[in-house]
Amino acid sequence: MKPVYLLTGRPGTGKTSIIKQVAADPRIKADGFFTEEIRERGTRVGFRLVTLDGLETVLAHVNFNKRYHVGKYGVDVAALEEVGVPALLTPARDGLTIVDEIGKMELLSAAFREAVKRIVDGGKKVLGTITSDPHPDADAIKLHPNVKVINLTREYYPQVVVDLYGWLGITPNPDLRFTLYNKNARIVS
Repeated sequence: MKPVYLLTGRPGTGKTSIIKQVAADPRIKADGFFTEEIRERGTRVGFRLVTLDGLETVLAHVNFNKRYHVGKYGVDVAALEEVGVPALLTPARDGLTIVDEIGKMELLSAAFREAVKRIVDGGKKVLGTITSDPHPDADAIKLHPNVKVINLTREYYPQVVVDLYGWLGITPNPDLRFTLYNKNARIVS
């Protein structure tokens, strides 16, 4: 079984939702980080990076005047390197490392690319998300022999959750129920 399990797919398919579900499961010891949208009046204006030990920083924002940009977002590479990279390299537990996401913004950082290389090569279990768009660094990670890449769709969300928990060696939380609406799967808790 491959030690690195990466979810890819279109926006809105539930990649980060699965990451947060696993991170919140009390049976799983995890370190690392996830990203989440920053919204103002219903409009996405940026992305926040949140470590599993409670640190937060703004990774990207429409109002950032930074050297690096991805689309309309200025990217704070220094914030990623000060908060996100240490969360990957100095785990406090012997469990799972979570990295959400290996995307265009994060891959701007040489320190992040090196941290991902170390954890992918390291043999420890890693759960993450990775861009589905072509990118030389992301494509190389996807082809690494330690990596299993799953293309997540809403239709197969419940199956992916069951497969992921099997990979983790535990059964899904018994309180978790899946409800299907028009071939789109949603978690209902």
